[in-house]
Amino acid sequence: MTALIDRPHTALVVIDLQNDVVAQACRRDEVLGTVGLLVERARQARVPVVWVRHQDEELKAGSQAWQIVAELAPAPGEAIVEKGYRDAFEGTDMETVLSRLGVGKLIVTGAQTDMCVRSTLHGAFARGYDAVLVGDAHTTVDMTDRGAPAPEAVIDHTNMYWRNQRAPGRSGGVVQSKDVVFE
Repeated sequence: MTALIDRPHTALVVIDLQNDVVAQACRRDEVLGTVGLLVERARQARVPVVWVRHQDEELKAGSQAWQIVAELAPAPGEAIVEKGYRDAFEGTDMETVLSRLGVGKLIVTGAQTDMCVRSTLHGAFARGYDAVLVGDAHTTVDMTDRGAPAPEAVIDHTNMYWRNQRAPGRSGGVVQSKDVVFE
């Protein structure tokens, strides 16, 4: 139902599952395992996997902290979108990558729920994409010392508010990993 004409395909988007981003993440191993299974299923269904990798002053490009976690690995030919903002569309080639692949629907996973995942979901939606969040395949770190809710509450709240996301010509939504259908 995407608002993007001639974009019938779906892509799995894996956001910022990098060493330092998820080192202290809530349910880290569970989420990485879930994303790993989704990546395998997407590849088997010949659905493109698009990896997103953040870099900034604290996450220097090329450093061990910046690397995608060892549990996951982009396959040869899979796009890696390098970003410096929370929204994976801002200042990147994400739109070019997705356009080339004919993608109008995104299945979104990754970290951090309350920053880059949420920003990318909204960025995709505002640009005309259908954007579905995998409810058990995103995570964040504990920032309660800065006034944020506990990580579990952040994840649950994001799932709750994205569940019925709608706009003319496009839809959002939340699906559990076992219910993801790659088309």
